[in-house]
Amino acid sequence: MTDEELTQRFGVSIQTIRLDRMELGIPELRERIKQMAEQSYDQVRSLQLDEVIGDIIDLQLDKSGISLFEIREEHVFARTKIARGHHIFAQANSLAVGVINDAIALTASAEIRFVRPVMLGEKCVAKGYVRSVTRGTAKVDVTTTVNNEIVFEGSFVIFHSKKERGEGGAPDANSD
Repeated sequence: MTDEELTQRFGVSIQTIRLDRMELGIPELRERIKQMAEQSYDQVRSLQLDEVIGDIIDLQLDKSGISLFEIREEHVFARTKIARGHHIFAQANSLAVGVINDAIALTASAEIRFVRPVMLGEKCVAKGYVRSVTRGTAKVDVTTTVNNEIVFEGSFVIFHSKKERGEGGAPDANSD
């Protein structure tokens, strides 16, 4: 939660929240997210830190992941302040690739749908779920929300180099 959200929830001043957080040794929200993202990046095998769009804040390889991406001035059209679609897609795509437990993972295809425009200052939360992992491919669904409202949906087929695995990434009994 942000300091502002805690202020509203507990009915105290923002200074009180910040002093309490400092006294308890709890960093600001941005710093907490950054720390969580850095821990998650250690697990991503298919991408380097500078190749991930957004901050991966939760990652369970071959299962699921969550990414956070704040829309800034450089991500929007100057006149309308609407985010360029390729940034929203890139966040979802890098999460879909990053969740695969393989050193080589590439997007083979994607079926996507933009539900509504995303505006300057909005925070996109992408959640990815691995539907299946088989020989050479994985299917990953990603849904991106802003304030719990869906703004983007994508189904990705990810090529990978590992041998055959069963549903959800569990090794098959017949694989070598």
